[in-house]
Amino acid sequence: MVGKATISVLILALLLLTTSIFIATVDLRSYFYPILSSKPGGRFPCSTGGGPLMVYMYDLPRRFHVGMLRRRRPVDESPVTAENLPPWPSNSGLKKQHSVEYWMMASLLYDGGGGNETREAVRVWDPDMADAFFVPFFSSLSFNTHGHNMTDPDTEFDRQLQIDILNILRESKYWQRSGGRDHVIPMHHPNAFRFFREQVNTSILVVADFGRYPKEISNLRKDVVAPYVHVVDSFTDDNSPDPYESRTTLLFFRGRTVRKDEGIVRAKLAKVLAGYDDVLYEQSFASGANIKASTQGMRSSKFCLHPAGDTPSSCRLFDAIVSHCVPVIVSDQIELPYEDEIDYTQFSIFFSDKEALEPGYMIGQLRQIPKERWVEMWRHLKYISHHYEFQYPPKKGDAIDMLWRQVKHKLPRANLDVHRSRRLKVPDWWDHRR
Repeated sequence: MVGKATISVLILALLLLTTSIFIATVDLRSYFYPILSSKPGGRFPCSTGGGPLMVYMYDLPRRFHVGMLRRRRPVDESPVTAENLPPWPSNSGLKKQHSVEYWMMASLLYDGGGGNETREAVRVWDPDMADAFFVPFFSSLSFNTHGHNMTDPDTEFDRQLQIDILNILRESKYWQRSGGRDHVIPMHHPNAFRFFREQVNTSILVVADFGRYPKEISNLRKDVVAPYVHVVDSFTDDNSPDPYESRTTLLFFRGRTVRKDEGIVRAKLAKVLAGYDDVLYEQSFASGANIKASTQGMRSSKFCLHPAGDTPSSCRLFDAIVSHCVPVIVSDQIELPYEDEIDYTQFSIFFSDKEALEPGYMIGQLRQIPKERWVEMWRHLKYISHHYEFQYPPKKGDAIDMLWRQVKHKLPRANLDVHRSRRLKVPDWWDHRR
């Protein structure tokens, strides 16, 4: 009797399971998903969630990167390591502001201290284990070194480097596999990689802004906005008991208004702000003495003006941040670094071009900001300014750590594009929908 009951229960259970599978309420694939979804010899898909980003860095000859730092020295083609990485030159002047590419490379070379769990990105030597691929081509330094005047015979060197790097990438099976979508390419100078940008338009580009890029080449959906590397020294001992009163200048404004590419808004602002006793205007610097003057000007001012010029952003903004001088941003088309994590309205003031050019309006608004509100913004600047520090060895939460986290945020969309491209018969059907 018991045996018949047991058999009946088993038959009933088998019948229910068969019916459930038939009407799709039970999916047995879920039980085997870890086996079915793994890459042979590689990582699980979407494995960037918990740990650090696993980055494979292309092993390029030195002429593509650090070789440009020491052009007058004998050619050295030994692999670049943490031990032999040359420091960024202290006499590089304004080239430093676009040196993001150097610091990103340096962060991947660094292999000591803190453990991988405290870092946003770590280097892997097996490309099959990588979440992303870093291309250490110093395209900004190449422009500044070989093609700064854009008509020099040396410009051909910059162009040839771009051709050579494209050939290397096209031969890579990992570039071919994703169409370059999971590749990270620094392109911080507005004129970096200017000859062949359209050839890398699917990659994750690290840019200063989108002022000189058509949206089909670079856009906020796929690319990362990086801060400029600040040129003035950081204000590390800003501990005044009354910072509001100790900063006697209302507004500091640094910039050139004689160059035609500096922008109409900036030139007009210089005229609008002329004649105010509490506004300090300095010419853009090109020497150490001018840098020191700008450093002092920012540290003694409550607000620092950042108007748009030939591009929507500039180094001035990030010099102001590390000087704890509340930025006054006048740029209708600016995009800002880390904006999915940082609310710039907590420590910056924004004006449209139209508002800023109205005589007396901007100065009147700044004068009406209460001391308590300014002190609150000043404290916030002190709290977040370490996110704009580029340094080696890298530190948790510094500029490069933040940038790798931004890259990590872009990868899900990149992976989506890669996976869809592999199965779609009509790749652009979405753009043609009604």
